[in-house]
Amino acid sequence: MDTIPVWFEIGSLVVLVVILLADLLLILKRPHIPSTKESALWVGFYVTLALIFALSLFLIGDTEHAVQFLSGWLTEYSLSIDNLFVFVLIMGQFAVPRRYQQEVLMVGIIIALVLRAAFILLGAALIENFSWIFFIFGAFLVYTAAKQVFEKEHEDGAQKESFIVRVLRRFIPIHDQYDGAKLRTVVNGKKVLTPMLIVFISIGVTDLVFAIDSIPAIFGITQIPFLVFAANLFALMGLRQLYFLLGDLLDRLRYLKYGVAFILAFIGVKLFFHAMHVNELPFINGGEPILWAPEISNWLSLGVIFASIVVSTIASLIANSVETKRSAGEK
Repeated sequence: MDTIPVWFEIGSLVVLVVILLADLLLILKRPHIPSTKESALWVGFYVTLALIFALSLFLIGDTEHAVQFLSGWLTEYSLSIDNLFVFVLIMGQFAVPRRYQQEVLMVGIIIALVLRAAFILLGAALIENFSWIFFIFGAFLVYTAAKQVFEKEHEDGAQKESFIVRVLRRFIPIHDQYDGAKLRTVVNGKKVLTPMLIVFISIGVTDLVFAIDSIPAIFGITQIPFLVFAANLFALMGLRQLYFLLGDLLDRLRYLKYGVAFILAFIGVKLFFHAMHVNELPFINGGEPILWAPEISNWLSLGVIFASIVVSTIASLIANSVETKRSAGEK
């Protein structure tokens, strides 16, 4: 099947938006600290939902698109987990009460969806009109992969947020205390802003940075805007519950960033090969496609992405186990 039926696209988006709104209303109505069991059930629900979506694509006779979605979803999911590291830093930096962290995360997810939707439309337009953009996307992903490996990205992100906070405090009167999840409160008869505003802005800036990284990655797997958006949507849904489920375990996934870096580098190389096949630049092979360049299949991409996540996770768990036993032995 060359195209995805319109009824499937519309129906899927309607169902997903309803679920996302229901999740948001549930938080607003009953802000609380979710238990490990509750978080695990929600994460399991959203993962199952993504798998059902892929199965639905397969059942309507669209195996290739189902594989593209799974590859894109796993890529975006791994990048989203990496995003959680920065969220943890932001929550700790601003001492956000744990009771209201759910609302902060949900607002961050909505901001991320809006930003990524805009980047998806922009990326689709660029790809449609400028095939050479794949060279730029590929180079950017390889650069991002190298940066992920050699730089302390999460700490650098926290420093950037501190700069934003200093600028905001210089021009806007912001109170030092929270008033629930409110953005404004009354102090000595005057309306002032709460630190929650800074938290939302910090989360938004973080989402913007990660959108710039993740959208080229997903376009390296599929150029269908609907699948790109669906992969991002499924990756972000359940991210809030995953935050509470993993908790302190995030710090133990020490090698996850290397797995993510390998995925980004792999997709970057794949984009380079694809760019050669659709080459129109006159100074490269006379503007003709470079047919000898290998074509990486979607099945191979899915296998590499899945293996990278599994290997980096298992390696992290083994390293933590060895370190724990060593510490126990020294005592």
